[in-house]
Amino acid sequence: MERMRGSGNSVVVLLLLMFMGVSTARIMEQQGDYAEQYRRNLLANGLAMTPPMGWNSWNHFSCKIDEKMIRETADALVSTGLSKLGYTYVNIDDCWAEIARDVKGNLVPKNSTFPSGIKNLADYVHNKGLKLGIYSDAGYFTCSKTMPGSLGHEEQDAKTFASWGIDYLKYDNCNNDGTKPTVRYPVMTQALMKSGRPIFFSLCEWGDLHPALWGAKVGNSWRTTQDISDTWESMVSRADLNEFYAELARPGGWNDPDMLEVGNGGMTKDEYIVHFSIWAISKAPLLLGCDVRNMTKETMEIVANKEVIAINQDRLGVQAKKVRSEGDLEVWAGPLTGYRTAVLLVNRGAVRISMTANWDDIGIPSKSIVEARDVWEHKTLKTKFVGNLTATISSHASKMYILKPIS
Repeated sequence: MERMRGSGNSVVVLLLLMFMGVSTARIMEQQGDYAEQYRRNLLANGLAMTPPMGWNSWNHFSCKIDEKMIRETADALVSTGLSKLGYTYVNIDDCWAEIARDVKGNLVPKNSTFPSGIKNLADYVHNKGLKLGIYSDAGYFTCSKTMPGSLGHEEQDAKTFASWGIDYLKYDNCNNDGTKPTVRYPVMTQALMKSGRPIFFSLCEWGDLHPALWGAKVGNSWRTTQDISDTWESMVSRADLNEFYAELARPGGWNDPDMLEVGNGGMTKDEYIVHFSIWAISKAPLLLGCDVRNMTKETMEIVANKEVIAINQDRLGVQAKKVRSEGDLEVWAGPLTGYRTAVLLVNRGAVRISMTANWDDIGIPSKSIVEARDVWEHKTLKTKFVGNLTATISSHASKMYILKPIS
């Protein structure tokens, strides 16, 4: 296997910064004290110390949304126990507003689908102990072209969202004026800060201008990819793109490879487990994209895995990377609190095969004796490991462990 050293991605990121006209001195400063950089952020709103968890309407429902379905989804997050596991954001995506603003220029909830208004819906969601998210666009219209965007109305819309009790804003990039996202997105950042309400700001410009390089000062998460679809090929390609920026994620700001497709029916159970595992170890937002009102037992077992969720929500906040790759075989690893390491073995190939994770690649001292916890089987392996760990992995499947040195 070829070892994928972290310095490779660092060099590419540095080259990208230099290409964008950033001086070497400035690059070194940016690569330096991230904690101080966060304190100086435009959007130091205290949110997203761990990746957000919840649900978004788009992947399953597209524009077919209404307030009844949003309420039922909030109910389901509570009744299934998912809310207690951390799935607290209920995010309305595109198509929730009328095509025209009112006479004062305010956004208007679509009367045919949200007749009670967004504030009443927010109150309902908040009374469940959950949070409500909404959607807008840094353009004149949203991507569906069925409602206005916020370009030129940023401060007004931010005040409206705050008055309704909104907790999360996904901000898309369609139908804009041609200026760079680095010009348009910070305007909404400032507007949200002026609104007086802490609102998670999710940048969604699809990775076009490498938002991982500038997003931390503007938002709480930033899309690193185009939209995901419910296929194996789409999922793994987004995982690859997102991993490229691993070193730039940290508490307060996360790389976002798009929402989860688990439960939508386009992949096998093993493939969905790979999907959920990669998103978890990558510290990606865990936003369910299925109909949580009608989840199968199999889907529930995947998305409600407490041990995998704990890896995603680990307070150290370090995104895992591919530490070794050979053809279809990949070893992902990332540090956790308590001197532990999360390791994911992924077989993208067509045949069942044996794979090995070496301590040298992972960053564990070579002679360490390690205890391995299989987080999908929910068991600590009886064997203690020295130097490496080997497992047999089926096609389009994975094994995920937490490794803890014991001597």
